[in-house]
Amino acid sequence: MRFAGTCYRAHDPRWSFKPLSGDGAAIRGARFNPKGVPALYLALGIMTAVKEISQGLAHRLDPCVLCSYDVDCEDIIDLSDDAGRKAASVTLDEMSAPWAFDLATGKRPASWSIHDRLFASGAAGILVPSFAPGADEGDRNLVLWDHPAPGPPWRPLCRY
Repeated sequence: MRFAGTCYRAHDPRWSFKPLSGDGAAIRGARFNPKGVPALYLALGIMTAVKEISQGLAHRLDPCVLCSYDVDCEDIIDLSDDAGRKAASVTLDEMSAPWAFDLATGKRPASWSIHDRLFASGAAGILVPSFAPGADEGDRNLVLWDHPAPGPPWRPLCRY
């Protein structure tokens, strides 16, 4: 699918100088990107971005840099509902697996296999429900694996 719209991110100031890099997510990996794979995590709403950076802890809000991105991107897989997950052979259990706990206990997070399969098939990213504490059913994130940052592995499929 093509995603076109405004997205938001509350950046940790350590990465505010490089807001398109995805390098922060690559350091340890995150829910939908294995270690070493840059990914840009964006929220579809401002409050979703705040929920994502705070992770339910009020002290995580200060300081942050709130940015908006106008995104226009092809090859996005919509995993935000049952029909999209079924079409992509992805389960909600796989998506919601405790990735941080798995990392802490030396296991490879189950959600990383979503990246492996979908990126290999040409997906630039995924539209997903937010799994942040306090997220509502309508909170959504766009995770971009393929954006116009310089150099490999990015392909210029997305503009923002």
